This record gives sequence, structure tokens and C-alpha cells, in this order.
Amino acid sequence: MAVRVDLRTTASLLGTVLKGLAWPFGVLALVALGYGESAVPFVVPLVPALVLGEGLERFERSDTGPREAFLLVALSWLSVALVGAIPFVLADTGVLATPVNALFESMSGITTTGATVIQSFDIHSRSILLWRSVLQWLGGLGILVLAVGLLSQLSVSGAQLMETETQTRNVTKLTPSIAGTARLLGGLYVGLTALLVLVLLALRIAGLAPNMGPYNAVAHALTTVSTAGFSPEPASVGAFSPSVQWVVILFMIVGATNFVLLYYLARGDPSRLRESEEFRFYLAVLAGATALIVAALAFEEGFSGLDTVRHAVFQAVSIFTTTGYATVDFDVWPPLARHVLLVGMFVGGMAGSTTCSIKTLRWLVVVKAFRRDLFTAIHPEAIRPIRLSGQPIDEGTIRDVYTYTLVSVVIFAFLTVFVIVDTARVGLALGEFEAMGAAASTFLNIGPAFGLAGPYGSYEAFPVSTKLVMIVLMWIGRIEIVPVLVLFTTAFWRS
Repeated sequence: MAVRVDLRTTASLLGTVLKGLAWPFGVLALVALGYGESAVPFVVPLVPALVLGEGLERFERSDTGPREAFLLVALSWLSVALVGAIPFVLADTGVLATPVNALFESMSGITTTGATVIQSFDIHSRSILLWRSVLQWLGGLGILVLAVGLLSQLSVSGAQLMETETQTRNVTKLTPSIAGTARLLGGLYVGLTALLVLVLLALRIAGLAPNMGPYNAVAHALTTVSTAGFSPEPASVGAFSPSVQWVVILFMIVGATNFVLLYYLARGDPSRLRESEEFRFYLAVLAGATALIVAALAFEEGFSGLDTVRHAVFQAVSIFTTTGYATVDFDVWPPLARHVLLVGMFVGGMAGSTTCSIKTLRWLVVVKAFRRDLFTAIHPEAIRPIRLSGQPIDEGTIRDVYTYTLVSVVIFAFLTVFVIVDTARVGLALGEFEAMGAAASTFLNIGPAFGLAGPYGSYEAFPVSTKLVMIVLMWIGRIEIVPVLVLFTTAFWRS
């Protein structure tokens, strides 16, 4: 039986993606020269990205169907991660000189995970550290565009739910074409990034952020709006003043908000955001998590005052939005606070945002469906549809949400067991809680976890085999599981 996937169309579109990498490589080469650093790590991969991209792009294209879209999504993230690792290897500095570590850092970047293998930040050039931030910004932009342009058509990102919740007939057609919609949301993403750069520089000018220079402003704006979390500072956002931290909190919340709703807000229509049941649920979850963490810290010696509240708000927002920044070492917090953060890794931000994890829209449906199941257990004759913002949800969509959530939990459980067994194999002492944190953080694309992988720790000490599995799971988790797993079915290629 013949292969039913149009490989030429997929190859051509992948070529366009690879050609697009020439721009960030070129910009980073100029940045390196500006800082008196070697531009070789960025010039060398620029040429093959252009040549290979141009060669693939010459394949004849036809209409993109579901199979081609699945394959393109999976190959795009994998290809960019592989090419994105080249500058780390060529820089030949520290642990990033090792190919596996370089690929780990690159995959963590493009999937906006924020898990790092770097141990000493000061030995790496400013351009290499900025490349990490650029990768994350590109990953956030890519998932935002693909979420409305491709994944939503395949019912991977809960398109039906997103359309119901945003009161939009078709999220791919905010403009007459999908390409126009992608440009529109991409423009909004660029605008928010530029705005944050200006706000951070304004704080510096006002004397509220003395160490927030243009370099740090750009690097942190790129990884805040993308809810990604890489920082060129060893202390992450803890290196900056409280004013900076409050601003970052606000923009993390914005980056984790549905960009379709932000688009309508920018057009002067706040009603959709105000009436969004998911948005209210999202804010309620953040508020509840913050309250629990504040309560946990309030009974501990050494934690008091407004600083405690700020750190609690920051870490709750950072973890629940899958950003992964830190202002303090939350690994030393009391058990309740740390467990709230672990649970938060499974939540994520809103659908249609740059965040990862399961996302609040799915959890809202799960909660509503479970409440309905309890009601119908008592009243089996009742017909009670699930509604979002007043609109009914298709039962098939509810089953899809249950399935996705279950598969995510199962993959997390298997990864946890693997991490425990594999680290024990090499004599690395890792507790179950630490293993759970590392598994959830990489698969759900959070970044920091606990223990070795804590906010001021590193994944470098994990065995190569563990890191390779984490690389694969970061890739699978970032693009919503289905586009990768479906490639391993015979039906995808043949039926």
C-alpha cells in the first residue's frame, strides 16, 4: 500500500522554516561582533540553514492536509532544536560543548521549557546566552502561530473549545486567511515583547532597576512574553529589584492569556476577556495557589512581610504559567509550598497562549464534566450538557479532553519511574519527589524543579540516557503529544 503522506509538500514547508533561521543567526552574529565575541558559532550554521532550506523549499507543494500538518509540526520543532544546538557546540565552552548537553539546551529553548544544563553562567559569552533567549522567543512565536494555523484545524489544541470560549466562529480566520491571522497574532506577540523591553528600560531610567541594562531587558523580555524562563543571570529574576519582579509577573500573566482574547482587547473590546469563563478560572487558580503558598510560608521562621507575598505571587505565576523563572530558592520552602508548585506544573496557562502543560481550559472542562458525572450518578435520567461561557460543548470534545489529560498523566508516571531507575543505575541519589519534579518539569515544559534540578540547580548531573529521554519528552509535550505519537501509527502512513 502506498504512503498517503505528501512528503514533498511537507519537505517544502520545512525548508521555509529552516530558511527562516537565517535571520536570527545573522542577528546573533552581529550581536557577537558588537560585544567583541566570535561570530563563528552563528555564521557556520547560517549557511547550511539557507542552503538546506532553499533546497527543500524547491519541492513542489500541494494543499496541506492533516497528515502533512502533523508531520510538519513534529519535524519543525525537532529540526530547529537540532540546528539550534550547533552554536552551543561550536562555542566550545563549558558543558554546552557536549553534543547531548547542547541538544538538551536547544530543545529546552525551542520548546520554551527553560530546563538548563549550565552550571557556570559567567564562562559563556553574552551572545550564546542571548541565543538561548532567542530560541525560546522563537518557540513561543512558533507555537502561537501553529496553535491557530495548524493544530487548531487538527483538533489538537482544543479548537472547538477555544472557539467556544473566545466566542469566535473560527479562530483561524480572525482575518480572511490563516496567514493573515498568523501575522496578526505574531504582530501582537512582537508588540508585547517590545513593550516589555521599554518598560524594563524605563524602570532603569527611573532608578528602580539599576542593573537592568538593554541586554538584560531584551533577554528577559524575550523569555517572559514567551513564558519560557531562560535568564542570562545565575540568580534568574532574583537578580533584579522588586519593581522588575512585579512587572515580570504582569507580563507572565499576559503571555499565558489566550492571544485571541488579547487581540480583541487590543481592538478595544474587553467584553470577551471579561466574559471568558476560562480567564476567570485561570485567575482564580493563580490566586488560590498564591494564598496557599503565603499561608505555608507564614508559619515558617524567617518568612514574613511583603517580600514573602511577592515571592509567593512570583513563584506561583512563574510555575503555573510554565515560565520557570525564580526569585528565591523555592526548593528550601516548606512541603506545602513545594507541593503546590508541583501541582501547578500540571496546570499551565490558557489555551491559545504561549504556555505549555495541560492548560486551564482542559482542566475547566474536566472539573465541569466531573461535576456533571456526580449529578447524573444521582439523577441518571437527567440530560445536562457541559457549557463554557454559556455555550454547550460537544461530547466528543469532552472525551478528547479526558483522553489528553489521562495520556499526559500516564506519560508523566512512566517518565518518573524511568528517572528514578536510570539515576539509581549510575549511583545518583534522587528522591521520588525530586524525580517527579524533574519528570513533570521536562515533559510539561516548566524548567526548574527540585533538588538537583532546582531553581538554582542544573540538569547536567543527570545521566546521558535520562537527558536523551527528557529531550524527546520535551519535544512531545510542547507540541501537544498527538503530532508526535500519531507518526508511530501505521494508519498515519498507509490507511
